[in-house]
Amino acid sequence: MKSTNKKATTEQNKEALPSIDASEDLQTSAEESATEKKPEEEDKTTSPDDKAEILHGESDADTKITQSDGVPDEGYVNGREPSPGIQESLSSSEENREEDDKAAEKKDEQIEDGPEKIQFAALSMEDLVALLKDFIHKKAINEIINDVENIKINFYKKHKANIEKKRKNFIEAGGELEDFLPEEDPLEKELKELLKIFKDQKAEYTKVLEEQKQKNLEEKYRIIEGIKELSNKQESINKTFQEFRELQRQWRSIGPVPQGKVKNLWDNYHHHVEAFYDYIKINQELRDLDLKKNLEAKLVLCEKAEGLLLETNIMSAFKTLQEYHEQWREIGPVPPDMRTEIWDRFKEATAKINKKHQDYFVNLKTEQRKNLEAKVMLCEKAEEINDQEISTNKDWNRLSNEMIGLQKIWKTIGFAPKKDNNKIYLRFRTACDTFFNRKREFYSTIKEEQNNNLQLKTDLCVQAESLQDSEEWKKTTEELIALQQRWKEIGPVPFKVSDKIWKRFRSACDSFFERKSKHYADVDDSFESNLQKKADLLHEIEEYQVTDNAEESLKKLKEFQRKWAEIGFVPIKMKEEILEKYRAAINMKFDELKIDDRRKNLLKFKTKLENIMDRPNSGQRIRQEREKYISRLKQLENDIVLWENNIGFFTKSKNAESMIKEVETRIEEAKKTIELLSKKIGMIDDIED
Repeated sequence: MKSTNKKATTEQNKEALPSIDASEDLQTSAEESATEKKPEEEDKTTSPDDKAEILHGESDADTKITQSDGVPDEGYVNGREPSPGIQESLSSSEENREEDDKAAEKKDEQIEDGPEKIQFAALSMEDLVALLKDFIHKKAINEIINDVENIKINFYKKHKANIEKKRKNFIEAGGELEDFLPEEDPLEKELKELLKIFKDQKAEYTKVLEEQKQKNLEEKYRIIEGIKELSNKQESINKTFQEFRELQRQWRSIGPVPQGKVKNLWDNYHHHVEAFYDYIKINQELRDLDLKKNLEAKLVLCEKAEGLLLETNIMSAFKTLQEYHEQWREIGPVPPDMRTEIWDRFKEATAKINKKHQDYFVNLKTEQRKNLEAKVMLCEKAEEINDQEISTNKDWNRLSNEMIGLQKIWKTIGFAPKKDNNKIYLRFRTACDTFFNRKREFYSTIKEEQNNNLQLKTDLCVQAESLQDSEEWKKTTEELIALQQRWKEIGPVPFKVSDKIWKRFRSACDSFFERKSKHYADVDDSFESNLQKKADLLHEIEEYQVTDNAEESLKKLKEFQRKWAEIGFVPIKMKEEILEKYRAAINMKFDELKIDDRRKNLLKFKTKLENIMDRPNSGQRIRQEREKYISRLKQLENDIVLWENNIGFFTKSKNAESMIKEVETRIEEAKKTIELLSKKIGMIDDIED
């Protein structure tokens, strides 16, 4: 008999359970996470355009699935099925089976006669809060998880509808959409407090449950030790077998254990049960009876698993499948000739359900990634709107419509991945809040700013009126142009005085420029004469031949420059043309001088400065030239310090001598350039003085 059992045991090594994606406990936790929302975390500072309308009640839930591919099921010992006597779902006699059937029928009757399902949608907000309070104080936490979620969902549906109604009434009464701020709802506050109590109770329940699982684990290991000791007892087999059945009964009565310990626990249990059956040499007739019962039970599980393929709720089907696997693990072996067939049938149904479950989460994650990309784009557009400088009522209205449009698009997009959902929600809400806060600040300060602008523009009118009778045509022109530029930079004034203040300023400017135009109309004849004189002088410069005597030639060129400066204005339309020809001619003669480049450079620069002084806004242009040279000079000084520091590092190089020489040449050239720039800056300073 013992050798027969060993042979059967060896054949059982061929069978192993299919992989389960996740345990029942893990999946239940994931489902609870996927439905859990946190209304208490809503920010009361959310702008009225998005607070209760589109951003309410977002959840960051995501379901995590683990998979134990390729790991033999915990119901098997080293890949083989346990002996028939160890099964917890089968009774050892027809009497026990009848008791089990009666218990199942009683359970079904209790389900059919259970309390009527609550219609949460039909309850008022007050009733929902009262019902939640009653559940929390009178029912066990594990019995009300789904009811609490239904209460929360239906409460916020009604809460949102109330806010929408108040918003509509506010707008119909003449209020602006962005100015609407709903009042705090006492019922919502009470609901949040009750939800916090529920959350704390749930955490405590989970903690106690985990502690109980650990105790159950210790108790089951105690039973395994008891089974182990049975093999060493020297007493009647009948009595030993009864003690074994009692230990099995105790095993079944103990609740769940920590998920991570399940496989090792079952391996130990089945190992010592197999050893016990080898010890008592159970007869083949009892074994065949158990194998037949096990086959019938496993056929039922196959049919149930195949029925799950028609279940439309993937999560529910997956959870139920895990329960079937737990039952399969406990049923035990079947006749050897049916073992492969029955196992392949159950494994095939399991694989199909697992595939649907995995595809569901792959598609869910893909959709959530797309949602995240769409929400990032909306955030960027909202932030781009915030980056704009908005100074007019028209722009504020236009951009407000754009922002509200983004909010409407946002509420049509589903959840983003769990790790990003809260972040992207906060980013968009912050952008919306920032925009509408800026808008409120704009309208609260615009009146004061416009009065300020009126005072500034009145001052400009006074200054323009003080200049309108001036005959310093060039200087006054520059000053009035500067006043006009300043006028453009000042923002709007109160609408009722806008036209009046503008006409006052324009009248003063027009008065001066009309007098200036009349003045220059009288001197047009002299301008034509000056043009001819400059043309003759230009011809004389072009014909002049530079001699070997550099000092004499330089003196002649300076005389040409002096004569040119003494000749008056030319017609404006010819000014640039004749000036460019003069520059080209005088620079060419300077280039022909037999003097060093540095001196030529300074002479050309002096000519350039004189030309700048003849142009409008000469003071500003001179300052720009000076700033440019100062910046270049400082850069060269910094470069010299850097190059001198680098020489110390080059001494360690193979080509140190050539590199050092090259850097020293750069330093020398930079010092010469600094000296030239210093002289040019000095020339500018002399002109300004």
